[in-house]
Amino acid sequence: MKSTLPIMYIVSVLIVISCLVYFIIYWNSFSVSLEHNPIPEAVKYAIKIYWEKNKFGVFRKVNQCHRRNKGLSELMCELKCRVPLSTLKLGDRPFSGERWESSLPIQSLQVTLGALKTCAVVMSAGAIKGSSLGAEIDSHDAVLRFNSAPTEGYTKDVGTKTTLRLVNSQLIMSEKADFLNDPQYSTGVLIMWDPAPYSRNLDEWYKKPDFNFHERYHEYRRLHPEQPFYILSPSMQWDLWDVIQENSPIDIQPNPPSSGMLGIIVMMNLCQQISVYEFLSSSRKTALCHYYEEEYNWQCTTGHYHPLIFEKRLVQHMNRGSKFDLVTFGKVTLDGYSLHTC
Repeated sequence: MKSTLPIMYIVSVLIVISCLVYFIIYWNSFSVSLEHNPIPEAVKYAIKIYWEKNKFGVFRKVNQCHRRNKGLSELMCELKCRVPLSTLKLGDRPFSGERWESSLPIQSLQVTLGALKTCAVVMSAGAIKGSSLGAEIDSHDAVLRFNSAPTEGYTKDVGTKTTLRLVNSQLIMSEKADFLNDPQYSTGVLIMWDPAPYSRNLDEWYKKPDFNFHERYHEYRRLHPEQPFYILSPSMQWDLWDVIQENSPIDIQPNPPSSGMLGIIVMMNLCQQISVYEFLSSSRKTALCHYYEEEYNWQCTTGHYHPLIFEKRLVQHMNRGSKFDLVTFGKVTLDGYSLHTC
């Protein structure tokens, strides 16, 4: 018995040292900003392919000289002035007429939600699994979730509160999601977005949405008349895209920003301080796409269709939180627009 104790002690010490070495290596990996990391070749190839298609008619910005690192205040003011919260409202032609007037919300999103101080944006990333962040997330005044991300069965990691849910038009039209009947989609304020032409032209978008959501939207409003349900204006997604492009070292994918990035900007419009979980990966980084389903693909982290890697660079630049929070919790702390006078 006595002879085994030193061996067990040595093994325990070695395990602790190994864990510390791993943590230090991972910690130091964050000392090199995403801004200085090379763009993966797979992402560069995706950019090339999507520019050849240019599905949304994006105007290519040739002038590269303005792509410089901006200070936090300058970048925040750029976003505040150029990417305000914008949703479809009564009278926005061609979204007009009796059906739209009875479906679109009368109050603005700001009025519906009221003043918000602290807000959490909870990504659906697989890295949040096993985080035990649920209680911290629920401590915020408001919580934003995405698409079909559930709380039931995952409350220890993601919490229980849902104040807003940002969904894309593909989910709305999915039979699997059962959008009209699933009670998950009648909790909190709903916000929908659909990829639109770069022109921001409402007539063009109305005639040819990426997913033909019009009837589904009206049907949902008929079934759930008390449920607040907003539609993001196309101008918001492409105004944000312009800012991301102008702050990136190379041409980015000519596709709309990700739901995650749109959600972050929505909350920066609404809240004083925003905690974003697992948009920038913690030490739990994984190829698991979503915490609630078994799908593995590194493109969920690096991006392929969306300019995700460039979005992450921008968010890292705006982060007011600590490196410890990022490595340990995957947590980024951002200012809301209201904290910056421009």
